[in-house]
Amino acid sequence: MTAYPNPDILAETDWLAEHIGDPGVLVVDCDEFPAFMRLHIDGAVGLRTHHYFKATGDSASGPGIGTHIMDPESFAETMSRHGIGDDTQVVAYDNMGGLYAARLWWALDYHGHSKCRVLNGGFRKWYEEGRPVSMEMRHVERAQFTVRGVRDDTCARLDDVRAAIDDDDTVIWDVRAKGEHTGEDQRANKHGGHIPGAAHLEWLDMTVSPPVRSGLLLPPDEISRKLAGAGIVPEKRVITHCQAGIRAAQAAFVLRLMGYPRALNYDASWEEWGNRDDTPIVT
Repeated sequence: MTAYPNPDILAETDWLAEHIGDPGVLVVDCDEFPAFMRLHIDGAVGLRTHHYFKATGDSASGPGIGTHIMDPESFAETMSRHGIGDDTQVVAYDNMGGLYAARLWWALDYHGHSKCRVLNGGFRKWYEEGRPVSMEMRHVERAQFTVRGVRDDTCARLDDVRAAIDDDDTVIWDVRAKGEHTGEDQRANKHGGHIPGAAHLEWLDMTVSPPVRSGLLLPPDEISRKLAGAGIVPEKRVITHCQAGIRAAQAAFVLRLMGYPRALNYDASWEEWGNRDDTPIVT
């Protein structure tokens, strides 16, 4: 099998087993904290915050979960109290197909921290291989996390997406389920449908199935073939979107892994686009 073009942001279970005890390596369980308490990778820490890393506010994602990523100061404080410092090598995992792990990867990268890997296959693969798991709660030492500069080139805003509709150099990649894309599934939004011209390829199509949400990525040649079939090619800038920027973060991670040089996550996604009256929508 050919290698992923940018393998340093991915961790295989063998790699993690070799490095889990290394100084400066921190394994982060990105599932909801009750799930972490039930069982987790031995030595991992759990997130005592919502794994979307959104600014405070109410949205369709739930009360207290805003539409946009939290501000740099709040994010730095959140990382610091979870033991993530400037030089920490983070290994993120979840049991939800890689969604929440990729969200942490994207949030860290957006805030200038490039030392994060996502565990391929997540908790499921680690557990099925019989590797060490635990219910013990690790003591977390506070660290010093510094935002080294917000990477605006990885986050698309409303005006960026508006401009992208008629830009031949940009592909808008809608990673939602088919029903969301067509508008049949409106969820809790004011409007259903999709952004004009958006390519549709569900985020799950990048992973091995069954089981659904395995979190195990397809081989790179297969991913490349699927992306190209949808018109998502490395020569173009690609803006990913979903409902709240979480599935889109996983897609942005895949694009980075595959060596796409211009991959952006529309963080506000349909949460914003589908609840306005001035955004063009196709149904």
